[in-house]
Order: sequence, then C-alpha cells, then structure tokens
Amino acid sequence: PSYPPSPCYPLTVCVVGEPLNDEAWVWYHSVVGEGRCTVVDTWWQTETGGISIAPRPSPDDSTPKPGFPMRPFFGIQPVLVDDQGNELHGPNVSGNLCIRHPWPGMARSIYGDHGRFMDTYYRPYPGLYFSGDGARRDGEGHYQITGRVDDVINVKGHRIGTAEIMIHEWLKQQW
Repeated sequence: PSYPPSPCYPLTVCVVGEPLNDEAWVWYHSVVGEGRCTVVDTWWQTETGGISIAPRPSPDDSTPKPGFPMRPFFGIQPVLVDDQGNELHGPNVSGNLCIRHPWPGMARSIYGDHGRFMDTYYRPYPGLYFSGDGARRDGEGHYQITGRVDDVINVKGHRIGTAEIMIHEWLKQQW
C-alpha cells in the first residue's frame, strides 16, 4: 500500500531487538522511512539497563552504517574476546561481545538466584561482563552484532542462532 507523505520528516527511527542486518536496514530506511529517515540501530540488553552501542550521538553527525549499532555509548567499554577469553585487538576482528568495567544502569543480580547471574554473565570471562552475543569490529572501529553465541543449534556443522531464524521468518513474510 501507498501512504501519503508524513509531515513529520525528517525523522529518526530507532530499532531494537534482534540484530538488524544490512538488507533489513536498507528495507527499513527505504520502505518505512521512505528514504528520508535516519535509521538508528541500537544494541542493549535488559541487563545493561539501557543503550550500550549506538550510532548516536556522534561527533560529526555521520550517517549510520547499515547493520551496525556502531559506537559504544557513554561509559561502555566493549571488548571482543575469543572462546578462550583472549582479547581481540585491532580492526576487522570477530568474537564474543563483553563489556569491561562497571557502568551506570547495569544489573547487579537475578532475583533469588545470584549464582546463576554470576555463572551467566561474569564467570565465562573473568573480569568482564559477557553479553552472550557475538560481534565484529570493522576497519573503522564500528561494532556489528552477529547474533547469540550461547543459544545456537548445530546442524550439519552450521551454527544457527536466533538472528538467523528471525531473518528466515522475516524473509518468509516478505513473500
């Protein structure tokens, strides 16, 4: 369907939830935003207490990059580590997304089960908060969320996580 143009543009549309891949970002920008909206993909979790990685604010008001939440928010120090907990430095690396140092708004426990909280978020990589998500850092230092690393199914050597399933369901709905 076609709708009359909204008088509310220019507009910024923020999206949250499962990782927003490049194709979904472009669709959202061109169809929902009619090519006139800035689409802001953010990464956060209930446990982080708020947005942790986002393209805004930015020092130069640069255009958000499709599929990338991009930059750490105030007080957040993202760290990528391999499965053994070794920090991955530099650009063009992928690993497990962790956060170094406490930050405002972080969860402190799970009601009635502090041991589970510690086992889930702090014991996998001592000294770091483990998000359970994978991410990659590109050549510009921007972060892209690649999906869950702790909630996957292994089918014939292919790891299928929630991001892949959500994308598949989204594609089915488009046809």
